Amino acid sequence: MQHFHAVIWIDHLEARVFHLGLSGLNEVILHPHLPTRHIHHKANSIGSGHVHESGEFLKQVLDAVSDAGEILILGPSGAKVELAKYIREHNPQIGDRIVAVEAADHPSDPQIIAHAKLHFKIGIPRAAADRA
Repeated sequence: MQHFHAVIWIDHLEARVFHLGLSGLNEVILHPHLPTRHIHHKANSIGSGHVHESGEFLKQVLDAVSDAGEILILGPSGAKVELAKYIREHNPQIGDRIVAVEAADHPSDPQIIAHAKLHFKIGIPRAAADRA
């Protein structure tokens, strides 16, 4: 079954994946096998201050959105960018379906869904969607 829209909220501890389509809404929550720890920046150090995401964790997220026609990725830090890069490198066909990568701190599930509906213009009357 293909869902047309997927929104992912990801940080270094979990990924929440929501599929929005004509058949309704479903959610998948994924956690890395060994959650990464945040590393504090030190003066004159090189790097982002975060351990890179587990490849297996990112693959699970990729698999969870493989049937989506359009993908929106949200998150508070570099994890969203790492995920977008991973998807584009490991499956360019799915990577082409990423429509946006946006910052979002720690929204609730209803806030994520509302943001996705606004972004994808779901549930908005056609005339209003054309103006948005």
